[in-house]
Amino acid sequence: MIEFILNDKFIQADPKKSGIAFLDFLRKDESLKGMKLVCKEGECGACTVLVGELKEGELMYQSMTSCIMPLANAHRKHIVTIEGINMEGLNKVQQEMVDNNGTQCGFCTPGFVMSMTGALLTGEVVNQENMIKNIDGNICRCTGYHSILRACENVVSDVGGKPKSMNTLIKKSYLPAYFKDIKKQLENINSDRDKSGIHKRKDGVKLGGGTDLYVQRPSELYESQPNHMYDKPKLNDIKIVGKEMRFGASVTMGDLYRSELFNNAIPKQKEFFKLLSSTQIRNMATIGGNLINASPIGDFTIFLLAMNSKIVLTKGNKNRTIQLKDFYLDYKKMDLNEGEYLKEIRFNIPDWNNTFFSFEKVSLRKYLDIAGVNTAFQVTLDDNKKIIEAHISAGGVGPIPWYLKKTRQFLLGKTFDEKTIDKTIKIINEEITPISDARGTADYKRLLLRQLFLAHCLKIDESIYDVRALIQS
Repeated sequence: MIEFILNDKFIQADPKKSGIAFLDFLRKDESLKGMKLVCKEGECGACTVLVGELKEGELMYQSMTSCIMPLANAHRKHIVTIEGINMEGLNKVQQEMVDNNGTQCGFCTPGFVMSMTGALLTGEVVNQENMIKNIDGNICRCTGYHSILRACENVVSDVGGKPKSMNTLIKKSYLPAYFKDIKKQLENINSDRDKSGIHKRKDGVKLGGGTDLYVQRPSELYESQPNHMYDKPKLNDIKIVGKEMRFGASVTMGDLYRSELFNNAIPKQKEFFKLLSSTQIRNMATIGGNLINASPIGDFTIFLLAMNSKIVLTKGNKNRTIQLKDFYLDYKKMDLNEGEYLKEIRFNIPDWNNTFFSFEKVSLRKYLDIAGVNTAFQVTLDDNKKIIEAHISAGGVGPIPWYLKKTRQFLLGKTFDEKTIDKTIKIINEEITPISDARGTADYKRLLLRQLFLAHCLKIDESIYDVRALIQS
């Protein structure tokens, strides 16, 4: 059975329904209509729910879009909908939305309220910056947002500062009283049971966070019982072995964003995560799913290619380790044998004293959008600016996520200067094979990659070019 707590109610759901989206389960099976069905692609946030689970003995909540969240992923968790924060009156977040005219048509309102409430439960400092970060995946087409931002400001003013305890939030009318008992209930659900009980279907579609597959192939998931990969313990580790960063394929982007190990290994990359997607999607999307989707513009794939990553593929008791750059063979074709699945991602942690890393992306919107072209560059220099190691990747310029092997080979041993960069741009232009599509012409993509490579280089040494002359050229 799929077992979880829905608001203040214990649920046992039929495993045969494990492939349906959680929002459909809410609205059809439980008759909870507060979370709205709008985009069905995780883009608008109107269906946002809070997902609480025990991690290292602590109860942690994340926001997720229920329209593309598999029912199975609720297993052994606490799911909170807008109905689950109702009290005798409005809770404080709801009241602030009313008092500041933060709602008009109302379709987006439950999602905003859940994201704002969730911001108080993340364990982060409660300030306006983090409140805005937590509603970055919620879209409103009526208010112009300023009234919603005022509601956020008032919540921050009331509870701002260090994270507040559950009891404090209950006393201040942000949460109903039943939240006091949720941790104990989850401990009971998780004790002495086979934690992989619903994940034994071997012939179904392998399904992680659902953020791609529910958009691409929803009928297939609804009509079958997928092989759920999301909560397999052996796929959820984040660790450092020697000088190597390792994490399982079911680790989410949100997990890495919050991981102290990952952030120490790859410093100054918090801004990178903000370019990936909304908070709700990052909390759901697995790294393995991003790689296996094989999109030519997958942001995390481009990031990991430039980290010269390796991946571990497994079948039964046999593991096979290959370079990520050798995994992609052609459009949506991978070096993946029948029965194999992605188990782990690894890369060596650079010596940041002489190594530089940069990720760049161009899309119609800076945030919450698919890249037209994206690229990452890792380069190691000696004291004389000689290039002793380099890895460069690019998306949107070929049929696969592109590791630029010829460009890398050219760079090795060269001096990092204007002359080398000019020659490198010519090599890049020869190596890529963009096509014209909805995101731009082939010539435009070539120009974008040129400019983004220059942006990489200026991050490393801003004095290497006369920037004004560069812009004019």
